[in-house]
Amino acid sequence: QPQLVESGGGLVQPGGSLRLSCAASEFSLDVYAVGWFRQAPGKEREGVSCISASGGTTNYADSVQGRFTVSRDRAKNMVQLQMNSLKPEDTAVYYCAAYWGVNQDYCPPRGADYWGKGTLVTVSS
Repeated sequence: QPQLVESGGGLVQPGGSLRLSCAASEFSLDVYAVGWFRQAPGKEREGVSCISASGGTTNYADSVQGRFTVSRDRAKNMVQLQMNSLKPEDTAVYYCAAYWGVNQDYCPPRGADYWGKGTLVTVSS
């Protein structure tokens, strides 16, 4: 059964780094745009980043611009989110989502073909 699985979450001190991975099984991410979203306790889910199917277009929320970097690892059929200079307000469950289309270059909050179950990131001293 096709699925997305996130990994790499954990506890990190403010200023630290984590790298999240979103791995696909039973389908190729090569023809999907992939978005990262997060949901903090008591808050609505928000978009964090998006990478187009080609990898040529990336987008970031203002709150993470300059600190987070999204990239593709086609050999491993996964998308990674490198998170640097982490802040307590980055604490959330992080989800990835896949949107079919070789020309897809945006990641709306609805309409994804697949969603992962999330990985928890906690930024605390």
